[in-house]
Amino acid sequence: MNIDAKGIHYRELNEKIHQLVDSGEKDIVLDNINGQRYIGDGLRGPDVKITINGVPGNDLAAFMDGPTIIVNANAQDGVANTMNSGKVIIRGNAGDIVGHSMRGGKIFIQEDVGYRVGIHMKAYKELYPIIIVGGTAQDFFGEYMSGGLMVVLGLNKKPDQPIVGNYVGTGMHAGIMYIRGKVEDYQLGKEIKKFAMDEEDKARLKVYLEEYNKYFDIDLESILKDEFVKLIPYVHRPYGKLYTY
Repeated sequence: MNIDAKGIHYRELNEKIHQLVDSGEKDIVLDNINGQRYIGDGLRGPDVKITINGVPGNDLAAFMDGPTIIVNANAQDGVANTMNSGKVIIRGNAGDIVGHSMRGGKIFIQEDVGYRVGIHMKAYKELYPIIIVGGTAQDFFGEYMSGGLMVVLGLNKKPDQPIVGNYVGTGMHAGIMYIRGKVEDYQLGKEIKKFAMDEEDKARLKVYLEEYNKYFDIDLESILKDEFVKLIPYVHRPYGKLYTY
């Protein structure tokens, strides 16, 4: 089912999408998207796929539980805010606070992301959130992260460009980050440390990059041979001393 979204208000567009999904439609294509917000928010159903041609607005896939959304362009802020499960594939850049409070599912981004990506991201029971960024990330990557996995590949990075910004993992108390390349100590929040990857890390990374490769056709063999930095917290209650209990 195709919808030409040119000139359609975001509320009307989202009502149409929900009506189609409720009626059993599994494959929806949205053409001429130009900043409409809240697309896919609260949608359920693992067999539902939405293809977006254009740039969706803020809070794409918020609270989503199961569907797959493919964006054939950039995306704005707040992608997958509190997403429970499902998948978001972005064939371009994404803005700030991608994966805010994300509890499960996967976000695969081909290019760069903005600030505070993965903030408050958490794992919950069998749910395990994944964010893989093909390009670079800005400051506060993984801020207050409490579960899941985040990867930055820096595939489009210039030789003198940092792959991540400053304050990486500030307040982080669970989860794992794999950064392909060099990360300086001053870039890190004081709650995390750098470690070398072991064989378990390499096997885990390979599984998720193989899936990422299905969408973006990266040089997987070469990337897996490169050096990654593993970032994990070394304390589980970074602010425990601030409280009396």
